Amino acid sequence: MVMKQVTEQFFNRCKSELGVSLNHVQEKAVRQTDGPLLLLASPGSGKTTTIIMRIGYLIEVKRVKPSRIKAVTFSRASANDMKERFKRFFPHMEPVDFSTIHSLAFEVMREHFWKKGIAYQIIEGELEAEEEETEGVEGTAARDQLPLHKKIILRNLFRSIVSENITDDQMEELLTYISYVKNKMIPPDKWSLVKVDVPEASRILQEYESFKRTGHSKLLVDFDDMLTIANDVMERDHGLLRKYQQRFDYVLTDESQDTSVVQHAIIEKLVQRHRNLCVVADDDQSIYSWRGAEPSYLLNFKQVYPNAVTLFMEQNYRSSSNIVDVSNQFIKRNKNRYDKNMFTKNPSSRPIKIRSLSDYIYQAKYLVKEIQKVENLSEVAVLYRNNSASIALMNEFDRAGIPFYMKDADNRFFSHWVVEDILNFMRMTYTDRRVDILERIHLKFNGYISKQQMAALRHIQNGESVFDNLLQFVPLQNYQVKLIADSKDTFQQMNGMPPLPAIRVIRGRLGYEKALEKMCERLGFRKEYLLGILNTLEEIAVGLETMEDFANRLNYLETLLKKAKHRKGQNVVTFSTFHSAKGLEFERVYMIDLVNGIIPSSDDLKADSEELLEESVRLFYVGMTRAKKHLEMVVYNNRDGKETSESQFVTDVRNILNPPEDDESMAAVGKGSTTNGAVRKPAFSNVRSERDSRTGSGVKLERAAKLPPNPNAIRSKMELTSGKAVLHRSFGEGTIVKIEADRVFVRFDKGEKALSIDACLEMGLLEPI
Repeated sequence: MVMKQVTEQFFNRCKSELGVSLNHVQEKAVRQTDGPLLLLASPGSGKTTTIIMRIGYLIEVKRVKPSRIKAVTFSRASANDMKERFKRFFPHMEPVDFSTIHSLAFEVMREHFWKKGIAYQIIEGELEAEEEETEGVEGTAARDQLPLHKKIILRNLFRSIVSENITDDQMEELLTYISYVKNKMIPPDKWSLVKVDVPEASRILQEYESFKRTGHSKLLVDFDDMLTIANDVMERDHGLLRKYQQRFDYVLTDESQDTSVVQHAIIEKLVQRHRNLCVVADDDQSIYSWRGAEPSYLLNFKQVYPNAVTLFMEQNYRSSSNIVDVSNQFIKRNKNRYDKNMFTKNPSSRPIKIRSLSDYIYQAKYLVKEIQKVENLSEVAVLYRNNSASIALMNEFDRAGIPFYMKDADNRFFSHWVVEDILNFMRMTYTDRRVDILERIHLKFNGYISKQQMAALRHIQNGESVFDNLLQFVPLQNYQVKLIADSKDTFQQMNGMPPLPAIRVIRGRLGYEKALEKMCERLGFRKEYLLGILNTLEEIAVGLETMEDFANRLNYLETLLKKAKHRKGQNVVTFSTFHSAKGLEFERVYMIDLVNGIIPSSDDLKADSEELLEESVRLFYVGMTRAKKHLEMVVYNNRDGKETSESQFVTDVRNILNPPEDDESMAAVGKGSTTNGAVRKPAFSNVRSERDSRTGSGVKLERAAKLPPNPNAIRSKMELTSGKAVLHRSFGEGTIVKIEADRVFVRFDKGEKALSIDACLEMGLLEPI
């Protein structure tokens, strides 16, 4: 009775003093304190408020000491946000231990090394972006030992093994590969099986691991090592494990859909004794598999904790009913997920808008035109999949005088070797007497100047034209003579040329674009990405009169980009990738570059990449659910002279907004657009469950939902085999010809049809004869 009164007092006080009124599920999550709890929180469902209230309830009602509670999140920013909210809600309570998983791992590792007398040095953390990955390691980063920084070690190993300098893009992919391997706990004999485009990646990783152990007087440790070492220590050192287990009676993890295998393993060991674990997550927002996240852990939570309670926080407080209803239906195209039904009591607002442009070049201009009408810029976000999209946006918005904040600025564009190549080509138009400039580009235009010829040229120091010296003093192949002479003429003709036509001459007449294509074939670079840089440079060059203006514009934009990183909280538009937008919300959201090949990407669309495609769906869903009232999707029909196709996800949204009128179209005969041979999955084909009735959705249901159940229907993909006779509800008897990706090809009397496997299985459209 006393406990009931104290509980009521707690909730009443929170309502009157804090203005926090919890719904039924939120309150249940706060009260469910003992044993394992999986709290599945849909976007905008008040997750953080519920977490803070749960911690307050443990302390005020259950009389748990704050020091006995451990709250773990997976970024420093999230940990700080929770600390601030807790202090704001419960200013008189002692602080709770909010930290990142890296901080916890570092603490375990540091204590183990101290016990064993092992000297170590952290070789990561110097760069600003990396400092945010962990906390509690102040003073340990190798600032005074730059040669021992992780990137420098890897750069040197790449050069020694591959005999070339690593590019910025290759470095990023190599770092991602190493982190993936560590977080997935992949054993060394399987490293070479992990897909990566960096040459000799597994060998570089082996050499890197060896160097960290033997290449210095101290053991060298990076951030990923903190996790793997802590997990190993907790596995082997039972005394140390017990110490940490006995320190905390309650453990809570946030954003658990982003947790990797090794991170899950650490948390499991920490709660083995009491199993008072609250896991807060949304499997529909798991978008970091490339970084080692393991969303399947959530789906298998009951296997690890059979007595776990699972609660669904499905009420969205953020968005209008228009956005919530469509987003809820869209995410259901994924099969590997919990059956959740996000709903809202918010009124409807503007319908989701799909804007189709004739060409990519109009996209940034269109956004500028629309956003110029908005007064409160801080409530506007432009979201995109690839960071490279931000440069063209930045250029256009700056010219229009619209200020912006870059959520995750990427300075690599301005230091990219393609940008440097173009500037060096331009420098050659001012003077063709500098051997050092020619040396940087001699393999990248159609003079075909070899390294040996360049070596001979370097010894000629008469201050004359490098092309004249090549023609007069260096042995050349017969075919080279005309090419070099023509190149000299082209560079001279470019002198004084405006930058836009100059870039086009470099790409075409001088053969730079062909040289890039050969480099892509030889070194595995992504051609589309490199050509995208060139196209962005052309956009920047528009309207500029001289090459000097162009160089100055690049310098200005680079400076502007750095400044834009520090405009958070000001009255500015937010530019962000879909990944970095998670957790944020805005009145108006523009999702751009929504074409097949970008989202979903070419890799997502491959026949064997169902997991990648589902993650791409989740990423799109994250973008949709950032919007409160205005959501606009921007597509275009052409880019860089090539036809594009609307993202199949946009097509799905169209079909949710305006459902097909006939059952045959809902049977998803393969009429969808294709990219790289991959066929678009059918527009949203899941039949909504009975739980949807409480959402009050105003969206029209698919007519396929009216089909009566078929007890004889084929319900497993394994039952679909070539040569099997089947009966289709609409098309009659037929024979399965083949199964390909997500389609089954069936020959009926009226011809062969390609049907969606998902739709057939879910709606019971096929039965065996």
